[in-house]
Amino acid sequence: MININATNLRKSLFEYLNSAVEYNDVINVNTKKGNAVILSAEDYNSMQETLYLMGVAGMKERLDEGLTVKVEDCEEFEW
Repeated sequence: MININATNLRKSLFEYLNSAVEYNDVINVNTKKGNAVILSAEDYNSMQETLYLMGVAGMKERLDEGLTVKVEDCEEFEW
């Protein structure tokens, strides 16, 4: 995680935004009123999906169970 204050962020905003998008860096911006976080839209969407899945009853257990299943034991799924 990169820590920076708002004044210094302004000087190199484009560079920090590229860093978040290209390298998945998380940028913590310190302000007088509190902190803000900059992250890529891809990372944000991934976190939202994870939160959604963890909110579905029984999903965590099913995902954990799926991690232990051998590929050979899986059934092919037709879309």
